[in-house]
Amino acid sequence: MITVRSLILLLCFAQAQQVISFSARRPHNIASSRQLQVNSYSGANKICKGLQNKRTRLQQSVNNEDNSEKSKLMSVITSDPSRSISFSSVMVLCGAALGPFLDSYHSAFGVLKYEEPITAILWGNEAYPGLTTAWWVPELFGLAGFLIGWLYILFDALLESPVEAKSPSPPKILVAISIFTLQYWLSGVLYQSGVPRSDILTIMASVATVGYFAFDNTVAGLITSLATAFGGPLIEVGLLSTLHGHGGYQYSDAGETGFFPLWIVPVYFLGGPAVGNLARGFWNLFTTDKGKEEVNSEKKPNVVVECDVCNGTRCVGCPNCDAQGYYITYGQSVKCTSCRGRGFVICRACFSQYDEDPEDIDAIREKMSRMPD
Repeated sequence: MITVRSLILLLCFAQAQQVISFSARRPHNIASSRQLQVNSYSGANKICKGLQNKRTRLQQSVNNEDNSEKSKLMSVITSDPSRSISFSSVMVLCGAALGPFLDSYHSAFGVLKYEEPITAILWGNEAYPGLTTAWWVPELFGLAGFLIGWLYILFDALLESPVEAKSPSPPKILVAISIFTLQYWLSGVLYQSGVPRSDILTIMASVATVGYFAFDNTVAGLITSLATAFGGPLIEVGLLSTLHGHGGYQYSDAGETGFFPLWIVPVYFLGGPAVGNLARGFWNLFTTDKGKEEVNSEKKPNVVVECDVCNGTRCVGCPNCDAQGYYITYGQSVKCTSCRGRGFVICRACFSQYDEDPEDIDAIREKMSRMPD
């Protein structure tokens, strides 16, 4: 018979065998575990390095795009200093000369009143002088002409406005200014006639909308006009708050804002296309002969050169993004800065046959911007 003592000895023997067996296998398991850890660390390092590389490429892409935009804007300003100075001076003079006369409509019809007015009868009469202003008004309108003018020119370059929009004819410029003048006059007449604010706002907004689409209809113009529509009233809030009692002015109807009626906003908006087209006209007027040739070349069809690479199109797929216009990084689509998201670049195989400067990067980019998609 198996005694209790014998059963205990058998159990101890079986346990000892398991310990010995585990000890024999342990070095192999430890080695496998360490190898697994090494592989895991190696894989993690590769993933981290990959993410870091993607992050670096994304940052470089953003920096390159920012630098490209900054260089383009700086090129517009500094490429011809005499043009920039002449343009700035004329825009200030035009704003200072024309602005007070437009503002006089609001004085004549009682929209606003200056505390220390300066009047000149000119073509008017004692009751309605041709000019009613204050000493600081011309300077303010001169600054407005300078800012709106430069915003148009810079946004035209940055957003690559169509050539036709950047080259308004003199009649178009004059008509745009005339419509803006009519809006100023009409707002004063409607106010004096006792038309409700809401109705004046509707009429002014309608005139501004039609004027924008008729005389501008560009993204550059929309951005500048919106900036004028919001920036102008904000400046007025500052003037009304700080100049009161110090040679300032006040609106007869403080309106919905407590400072002025809201129909002033669309009046400011239409000032964008009026001043903007004037700015474009002067900018083209001061453009050098070389610049005029470039503008004229934009309007004329290019001579087609036979090329086996691009088939005379002057365009080839962008090698940086595989002609996609973008690439995927961090799970997001990023615009390719080499081709500016269009998917193609200029063909170098036939470039030398077009008598163009290969070092003039801005001219090449401008030409590519006019290429159809």
